[in-house]
Amino acid sequence: MKIENMIATVDNYATTQGDHIVYDVQGVQHTYRDLKHDSDALAAAIDALDLPEKAPIMVFTGQDYEALATFVGAVKSGHAYIPVDINSADERLTSILEIAKPAAVIAVDPLPITIDAVPVITPEQLRTIMQDDVDYELTHPVLDDDNYYIIFTSGTTGKPKGVQISHRNLLSYTNWMLSAEAFDVPNQPKMLAQPPYSFDLSVMYWAPTLALGGTLYALPRPVVENFKALFEVLPTLDIEVWTSTPSFADMAMLSDEFDEAHMPTLKYFYFDGEELTVSTAQKLHARFPHARIVNAYGPTEATVALSAVAITDEMLENAERLPIGYPKPDSPTYVIDEDQNIVPTGEAGEIIVSGPGVSKGYLNNPEKTEAAFFEFNGLPAYHTGDFGSMDEDSLLHYGGRMDFQIKFNGYRIELEEVSHILSLSDMVETAVAVPRYNDQHKVQQLLAFVVPKAGLLDTYEKPLLLTKAIKETLKNDMMPYMMPSRFLYREDLPMTPNGKIDIKALIAEVNPA
Repeated sequence: MKIENMIATVDNYATTQGDHIVYDVQGVQHTYRDLKHDSDALAAAIDALDLPEKAPIMVFTGQDYEALATFVGAVKSGHAYIPVDINSADERLTSILEIAKPAAVIAVDPLPITIDAVPVITPEQLRTIMQDDVDYELTHPVLDDDNYYIIFTSGTTGKPKGVQISHRNLLSYTNWMLSAEAFDVPNQPKMLAQPPYSFDLSVMYWAPTLALGGTLYALPRPVVENFKALFEVLPTLDIEVWTSTPSFADMAMLSDEFDEAHMPTLKYFYFDGEELTVSTAQKLHARFPHARIVNAYGPTEATVALSAVAITDEMLENAERLPIGYPKPDSPTYVIDEDQNIVPTGEAGEIIVSGPGVSKGYLNNPEKTEAAFFEFNGLPAYHTGDFGSMDEDSLLHYGGRMDFQIKFNGYRIELEEVSHILSLSDMVETAVAVPRYNDQHKVQQLLAFVVPKAGLLDTYEKPLLLTKAIKETLKNDMMPYMMPSRFLYREDLPMTPNGKIDIKALIAEVNPA
């Protein structure tokens, strides 16, 4: 199946399968007919605001059904939406308002700050609007190269950047996902909706689900943040497809009931957003031996993902690092050197992507856009900032972030590689390597935050003895200059709202301002 228009496709399901459930939040259900009714009503209300043409609208929301209806209503009225998660700091909200200059704000959930500069639709007003019966005509929806959504990345330093994704970008991604053998998306899929809408990983669940007339099963933030509640809820979800970061799957596997016996309908795992380790994939395969595990890769700037591969038994047995996929057919992907020459097969360099999935750039930020976006072989292209290589089968392999490299004692060290090798130890559950800087901003010490296997800290009389034992298990895997000098043991590691390990928080912890 190939879709030509996301909005028309979703609206059509209101006619062909109006009673089918599109959204389920803890048993509270809404149909495709509801979605059309509510988004039509909102689109008419947005039109009545007489906003500047194609100006974006900020949407402050969690995993509510009204979020989905708001997104659809916004694009029906010709406006891209900027999803901002309810867990965002006030400072982030203010930054996005300053950078994006949205024409209006729709608060699906109550706003934590006062906004006076533009019209604000409050949660109460939104629900009142959606009660109206409106016969809405699609005369000026988002189309072609119009922005469909704008997602603000966290950014390693400075202000967040708003990645503009057009309707054409979205169709390139969605149609690849529907046709790619790696994903094998089932018809009318029942998908987990856990990653927040402010994280583009969410597009990996809502886009194929809406395109194929499926059902989204949302996990509200309070459930995700409460292990007891999460472990009770997961086995009750009638889901076929799980989309998350690997870190969130690791969290779910802390429950003994997260397995095929308790969740027999769960047959697909789609991962993106951070590296899927061999260890996580092996543990997941042991829990769900008949499920398809898909490793996808790509930056927000290339519309969610540019490559994907279904993990095989052979990869689980033999790979030290899992491949990140075969590139999308419509998105020529290359590995280049510093002079932008394509490197020979198997050699490492920077991964770049080109074609119709590449964003037009960062909203209202020409300087950053010019630095990251360019033209390659006549197509729009993007510098991913990731090291990688392409093998002779055109399979991409990840080599870490270029900006997560440090220079220490004369050696260039890849932090993600150190973390990866630490996790190879059978004594380690999870580990992250972070640098400690001196007052001259040079790396003074390499540290490791480690979550050891259950019970190990009690087994060893002193943490130092456990550290010595872990180092012994890794002596044949890690070069001496890469080994962290100090191990800091934790029961768990901090997570970002997007479900990734919060490396920045750990770096800040050992480098107080």
